[in-house]
Amino acid sequence: MQRIIQLTLTFFLLPLALSSCNWVRVTPEGEGVRLLNQNQVSACQRVGTTTSTTTSRVAVIPRGSETVQTELVNLARNEAGLMGGNAIVADGTVVDGRQHFIVYDCP
Repeated sequence: MQRIIQLTLTFFLLPLALSSCNWVRVTPEGEGVRLLNQNQVSACQRVGTTTSTTTSRVAVIPRGSETVQTELVNLARNEAGLMGGNAIVADGTVVDGRQHFIVYDCP
């Protein structure tokens, strides 16, 4: 009986604990990339776009919106660094763990 309780608690608590974890780290390329607002990039040159995607649920438990947003921004920063950009601007809201970004090269 105790084993069943342990397995049940593990089944329910592990996804809950994992739902708040941030699994995406900023790479050396992404370190130099800033998240800006559209009104901050008037002097910048558009490099391109990128779309970030991350898991918005662990099992049936939704992940925290702040955690998902942080991962999406980190992924976009990493990609922008590889594209030669040094700034990103969110292009829309998060939908099902996905968000579009515009990549800029700013002075």
